[in-house]
Amino acid sequence: MKRERVVSMSVEQPLWRALTAYRVLTMIYAVLLFASAHREFHRPWLAIGYLTLLAVWTLATVHKVASAQSCTRRFLGMDLAVALTGILLTPLVDAHERIAAGGPTLPSIWTAGSVLAFAIKGGWRWAGFASTFVAVANIVQRGEPTRDTLHNVLLVWVASIAIGYVVEVARASEATLARALEIEAATRERERLARDIHDGVLQVLAMVQRRGSEIGGEAAELGRMAGEQEVALRTLVSSGLVPASRISRDAARGALVTAVEEPEEEGAQDLRALLARYAGPKVSFAEPGTPVVLPGPAARELAAAVGAALDNVRRHAGEGASAWILLEDWPDEVIVTVRDDGPGIPAGRLAQAEGEGRLGVAQSIRGRLRDLGGTADLISVPGQGTEVELKVPKGDER
Repeated sequence: MKRERVVSMSVEQPLWRALTAYRVLTMIYAVLLFASAHREFHRPWLAIGYLTLLAVWTLATVHKVASAQSCTRRFLGMDLAVALTGILLTPLVDAHERIAAGGPTLPSIWTAGSVLAFAIKGGWRWAGFASTFVAVANIVQRGEPTRDTLHNVLLVWVASIAIGYVVEVARASEATLARALEIEAATRERERLARDIHDGVLQVLAMVQRRGSEIGGEAAELGRMAGEQEVALRTLVSSGLVPASRISRDAARGALVTAVEEPEEEGAQDLRALLARYAGPKVSFAEPGTPVVLPGPAARELAAAVGAALDNVRRHAGEGASAWILLEDWPDEVIVTVRDDGPGIPAGRLAQAEGEGRLGVAQSIRGRLRDLGGTADLISVPGQGTEVELKVPKGDER
């Protein structure tokens, strides 16, 4: 049974957490930087007022930089305004000699956190917009564009744009991954439905068509209709018309939905018991003397693949054909061999059947083994029967 589960996989979230920590730490650094040189300020009371505002603002808006949803445009504008205000206040509170010597601004490196918020939220264009305002404010604060000022401005500008570009690439990768998972989940669901339909509905329709043709009369008409429905259903299955998945709906919010198997039964099962039911007058079953244990879902799928192989023997080799099932338990894998004494499969017949929508071998046998991490090899010699070898790895190798 399949169900869908939402798995949070946002590559942006670690960046928001890092930005939150950066803002708090750089706020503390700006306060300590002022405290170590407060005697050199002309108007220390004005610096104290601004740094108090900066500390309150930083701590009060921690939740705003926790995710892209909470970091709104209005907040970004106000945050940038706080940073620019601190830069432009620096000449009013600090000594000109310190500013000329390359002293830090009041918010110091806290300003970079405001620019990085733009980069993470909106990409490299938003980062370029915010860093340009910071660059202009720094040049105005210095009075003239010195080499150190231009160096610092260029560093912030390039770094923020680079981070914004990386964020955009990460978002595109998330969307691509979400689409790939959607295709994979839809394909697996289609294959599962094709196996179930082949094992049940299609075989019943084929039997009704065959028996109706044999009986004749009104039953022949019923058989003809059943044949038409069989062809239509095969076409529907092979074309992949399955319900659309909801996988990519939450991709923009950093969530991916994957189709997962819901556990049916806990514990392991003895494969011998599942295969023994196929034994009969025309089917011989050879098994080991000890239990062949596999996880429940794997054992049932392997047994179903054996049943599909025997169905092919009855349908294509005739009711009088004999079949043999050999179960082998190796240390690293389980091997089940199904052999018959029928006429064999003509060369190219399997590819032709798959093209016609007859997916017995492709889905009911090989598809099941592929989902289990195993293989299904089919060997057929015209006039000498057919042999199907099913291999399933055990333990961690699965």
